[in-house]
Amino acid sequence: MATRNDRAPRRRVDARSSVERIMAAGRTVLGRGDASLDQIAAEAGVGIATLYRHFPNREAVVRAVLEDILDTDLLPIIEDAADVPHARQALQDIATRLLDLITEERGLVTFASNFADVAVDVLQRFSASLHPLLVRAQEAGEVRDDLTAEDIPHILVMAVAGLALPGTTPSLRARFTALLFDSLNPAGATPLPPLLDGEDDLRTAVGNVTRA
Repeated sequence: MATRNDRAPRRRVDARSSVERIMAAGRTVLGRGDASLDQIAAEAGVGIATLYRHFPNREAVVRAVLEDILDTDLLPIIEDAADVPHARQALQDIATRLLDLITEERGLVTFASNFADVAVDVLQRFSASLHPLLVRAQEAGEVRDDLTAEDIPHILVMAVAGLALPGTTPSLRARFTALLFDSLNPAGATPLPPLLDGEDDLRTAVGNVTRA
């Protein structure tokens, strides 16, 4: 007979399994333009009560799926960039991959009322990995010296706002991504003013554009 101590790990495994199935189902259902939590639960093979136990609303599902996509598909590129010879090109490749992901997941992104918040929060977790890459680019004279690793997520999200809109072609995204990164080291640039409390304004502005 299973003891109480035996049952606890099994419950944790079952909970993880349910969460993973719900997230996979959310990516499928929301990606095709359906918005019902009942449809997500049915796709995941769980009851609606189980879904609500882990995710109180649709926004929570969207956030978890977007976080998982960025963690799974973007973090490995950031980690592999440590071995890339040209650091600025590596940063540009990261931006390009992020744009590709958001374009591929356009259906899902439309259900994120706070996409800018999610993207910035997730990308800020990568700041420690981005820091050595940025330092290398700065030492090579490829990126302005007063840029910080914490600035990169905001730059990437601004790129998404302008370049992941419906109808934007891959060649157009590539063209303006290159232009964006060229602008990070302009000749005669003025020093960046300190970042104070304007982060929420930036997120709001970017969120409004991505929902357009």
